[in-house]
Amino acid sequence: MTGVLEGFALIGAIIAVGYLLGRLGILGDAAGGVLSRLAFFVGSPALLYVTLSGAEVGTLVDTRSLVSYGTALAMILAYLLTARLLMRRPAGETVIGGLCAGYVNAGNLGIPIAVYALGGAEAVAPTMIFQLTILAPASFVVLDLLEKRGQGMTLRNALTPLLNPTLMASAAGVVSAVAHWQPPEVVLAPIQTLGGLAVPAMLLAFGISLRGSPMPGRSDMRSQLVLAVVLKSFVQPALAWGVGLAVGLSGPTLLAAVVIAALPTAQNVFTYAMRYDRGVVLARESVLVTTILSVPVVLLTAAVLA
Repeated sequence: MTGVLEGFALIGAIIAVGYLLGRLGILGDAAGGVLSRLAFFVGSPALLYVTLSGAEVGTLVDTRSLVSYGTALAMILAYLLTARLLMRRPAGETVIGGLCAGYVNAGNLGIPIAVYALGGAEAVAPTMIFQLTILAPASFVVLDLLEKRGQGMTLRNALTPLLNPTLMASAAGVVSAVAHWQPPEVVLAPIQTLGGLAVPAMLLAFGISLRGSPMPGRSDMRSQLVLAVVLKSFVQPALAWGVGLAVGLSGPTLLAAVVIAALPTAQNVFTYAMRYDRGVVLARESVLVTTILSVPVVLLTAAVLA
């Protein structure tokens, strides 16, 4: 219980500091955008490389991990189809909404929860790697192409998705992991230090964005918010439970699949929304609401399946 609550308390404390900074105007009006860009272009790629370069590639394809990947993709697809075909929402916003529905907070919240509920942080590593190497880069390719749409297919525009810092860091990290190679300490140490600013910068930027924001659900994106929250907080863990049972998971492996699916939308999604200026309100409110709802859902899941 303590580990779960500590994870939520950590996130809440840093977000609160960000809110106070924004409320008092200490960092200026542009602080939220600057911190988001800092996290996107510097902190996240560095953290991503450090995480992936030391990963065990073999853990990415076990049954429990495949259940986690499948349920995440199912939620994203369900959101994309509903928002695009039925709600007729813009493409860029729909991509961000899809991430809100399926991209879980496997890092700064998932790790302490995994330690408490699953007995070790290694359970969330495959999901984190899948999101950082597949979901995020694929989304960036689409968002980059949408950003360049109407400008003509120049060489620069064609190369833009490939030059995304997250995609480049993912590729470098996977190559290092497969080759079992690490850069010398004089190179790795600065990368590790820069990676350490990613999560605090994301959370502070998120807190700053809450200044002056209405309560969730009061914007013109209420329907999209409800859709993303229902899929993320309720349908995804229920689907993980059902699919896990169907493929023979039980005990700790079933618990791991359901708990990971019950994690809230990651703050990364808000950073991505800020970077591309698509679905910012939707991302902010989804992160906030799903984080609040995940407390009872995760605790109930752990109590029932532990």
